[in-house]
Amino acid sequence: MANLKQVVDILETLYPLRYAEEWDHPGLIVGDLEDSVQSIVFAADPTMDVVQRAVGGGADLLVTHHPLFFRSVHEVSGMGFRGRIVRMLNEVHCGLWVGHTNADAAWRGVGMAAADGFGLVDQTPLQPIADPSYAHPVGLGRVGRLPEPMTLRSFAHVVAEALPATNLGVQVAGDLDAMVETVAVMPGSGDSMFPEINALGVDVYVTSDLRHHPATDELQQAAYEAFLRAKGIMVGHGDAHMRPALINTPHSAIESMWFAYAMHDVPDAVQMATGDRPEVHWDKTNTDPWDMVVGSNATAGRTEGRGIERPA
Repeated sequence: MANLKQVVDILETLYPLRYAEEWDHPGLIVGDLEDSVQSIVFAADPTMDVVQRAVGGGADLLVTHHPLFFRSVHEVSGMGFRGRIVRMLNEVHCGLWVGHTNADAAWRGVGMAAADGFGLVDQTPLQPIADPSYAHPVGLGRVGRLPEPMTLRSFAHVVAEALPATNLGVQVAGDLDAMVETVAVMPGSGDSMFPEINALGVDVYVTSDLRHHPATDELQQAAYEAFLRAKGIMVGHGDAHMRPALINTPHSAIESMWFAYAMHDVPDAVQMATGDRPEVHWDKTNTDPWDMVVGSNATAGRTEGRGIERPA
């Protein structure tokens, strides 16, 4: 029977810790390396509800994308929810392993799974990581193209249908009837990547947690450059369509898509290494922090209302 040390070694081969950002600290958070692992649960966040379901269902290991300790803490007592979660896991010998930015960048990890789910082909990492020891290109995010161009409106529906269900849906900004083909995907909070996205000249950027000011500035600049191109002043990339259009997805939904691969890759690798195959379960509970959206105007298009002069 596989023990926790063997499973952790496999996880950190599939999702190497060296791919993690400097500020990130993924890996084994809770667990005794000698404990056996017969059952693994995958989930986006180690919330109290998720942990209670995992331990109540007899899981030996909980694998999450988001950390239990995102920032430094100085106690895990019963005064805080993190201390309670650590105690719950320890009491039943259930480990907790986090694959965060290391899983973002891995082959068949977060970025690749999202891009595959949206149907992109000819993919490359958006921010490549040089790893001569690995046969496949790895790195944060993905850039690719659709097999056939489609309208932004249609592609937004492709994205929404590929995501695990949430209460939030997706938000779309751009000319809904414009044809799009090239796409960049950055699961998680991606507005810091606007300079790189602009340099690529892609038609659509799919990410999460877009903030008002960076997104507004990006759209205003894209619309202005499209206006200049329409007047024959070459600025940016291509024709007179504004690019990139923006698709804003629920954070936990897009970052959960890699579990569709992990549900096969992890038990396959454990079986190959140890001869034992653990049971696996994907807890698809929506862990976005919002319960309801009120007064949304999901069908409104605002491209003509961005305060940018349009060519006659």
